[in-house]
Amino acid sequence: MNREQKAQYIDDLAAELSTANVLYLTDTAELTVESVNALRRRCFQTQISLKVVKNALLKKAMERVEGRNYGELKSLLKGSTSIMISQEANAPARLIQEFRKKNAKPILKGAYVEEAIFVGDNQLITLEFMKSKDELIGEIIGLLQSPAKNVVSGLKGAGAKIAGILKTLEER
Repeated sequence: MNREQKAQYIDDLAAELSTANVLYLTDTAELTVESVNALRRRCFQTQISLKVVKNALLKKAMERVEGRNYGELKSLLKGSTSIMISQEANAPARLIQEFRKKNAKPILKGAYVEEAIFVGDNQLITLEFMKSKDELIGEIIGLLQSPAKNVVSGLKGAGAKIAGILKTLEER
């Protein structure tokens, strides 16, 4: 790659990072070609972008993204690095856990999820059970609707009781 190609690659990668709220750094070294192809296929099926990147170029792209602090993730850029970009916070973690049932890798180096940074493979379980933004909004709406439903059903039930009592009194 010449300088112009590297500069264009860094710009493209920085643009992609600026729109991504979920970024996983993984180590996929030593996987066979067949395993990597299977991983890529699963990523495509679950709408996760998987790219093998050069550490120096990724670091430069991270530095170019304004308004984002990748903190410790830059120090993890050693050895083989692949990035997984997704719209859902837990989708890459679930994919990694599922894939590791048959393979030893990918290993999670770190993750950036909605401004939170997770470092180390031991964070994979935490990320796997993290709820997506849509799931959290759904739960909040459900919790907010629950008391209103109780009040309405209570009023309907009480209104029917009062109407029944009045009808009984009227008939006497």
